[in-house]
Amino acid sequence: MEQVDCVIAGAGVIGLAVARHLAAKGLDTLIVEAADAIGTETSSRNSEVIHAGIYYPQGSLKARFCVAGREMLYRYSTERSLPHRRCGKLIVATDEAQEPALATIRANAVACGVGDLRVLSAAEAQALEPALHCTKALLSPSTGIIDSHALMLTLLGDAEENGAMLSLNTRIVSGRIEAGRIVLQTMDTTSDEGFEIATSRLVNAAGLGAVALAGSLDGFDRRFLPTLRYAKGNYFSVAGRAPFSRLIYPVPEPGGLGVHLTLDLGGIARFGPDVEWTDTLDYRVDPARGERFYAQIRKYWPELPDGSLQPAYSGIRPKLSGPGEANSDFVIQHAATHGIAGLVNFFGIESPGLTSSLAIAEHVARILAPERSITTGTRR
Repeated sequence: MEQVDCVIAGAGVIGLAVARHLAAKGLDTLIVEAADAIGTETSSRNSEVIHAGIYYPQGSLKARFCVAGREMLYRYSTERSLPHRRCGKLIVATDEAQEPALATIRANAVACGVGDLRVLSAAEAQALEPALHCTKALLSPSTGIIDSHALMLTLLGDAEENGAMLSLNTRIVSGRIEAGRIVLQTMDTTSDEGFEIATSRLVNAAGLGAVALAGSLDGFDRRFLPTLRYAKGNYFSVAGRAPFSRLIYPVPEPGGLGVHLTLDLGGIARFGPDVEWTDTLDYRVDPARGERFYAQIRKYWPELPDGSLQPAYSGIRPKLSGPGEANSDFVIQHAATHGIAGLVNFFGIESPGLTSSLAIAEHVARILAPERSITTGTRR
């Protein structure tokens, strides 16, 4: 039986960020990923936005880790020359009835430590984005975009530089909690060969499969398993270039932030996500859903041409709240919650998980290896 200091279940952005941090502390770290590549689910199927930390409830983990993680991510991206841009975002009221919501959003942002939002009149907003329609707006200069794939590859490279290993096509079938260790039964999905791994630390960063993985551990109290729901978000792109240089977000809607306009690093616009509750991991985008996008987008971009939207991609968010319910916070379980030494479960890590990843990793490293310091010379 192989023995390692730490097993990371899931090679998405959270798992890779944690692996990087633990490996830098000198822990023998194994990253286990069921897919044939890193970051194939939630970590790559999103808007690739570096969020400022505007919307989340004061004191929540989302607010705390987003605000801290944003600056860590900008600094890391600059140091490592990762493709990114602090392009800014406009949150827009498209009629006077929405304007009080902007004041509420700004007050919440200030309470969470985001003090750089500017209130813009319609004329000021349109001076920045001439094609925009709004009655009032908030400018967030700290919002940006990043190449999530480049980020994950760099996190993996840092982890491997400090001795971490990646095992793709490897699924954790089950596990058992023993005195002082967790024994995992794994399977190679290409050969069906099984093998056991023992570890003193297990980081469950399995994303959409995190609840199922925790539930497969013999000895884990099922009372600590939340109900997971899938919220599919569909994205559409526009033929040609949209006439915007900043991200455009409408006032938020229940379950998400509305059909917003984001940009990739090449300047191509994407619209979405919407909210489609589902029970299956089906990433196909129904072209007919695009018809609903037109009316929403034209509230802030009236000149959107007919027939210009094309299905782009979709992502599925692991949500702990359902339709009509308030958005849940991140859940980061460790021994103080469930009593299992060395076990950390990540549940409901949706947006702003990408932005928060480095801050979350630092937090978890303090929990799992409080006595260890970063290895001398390691890039932080």
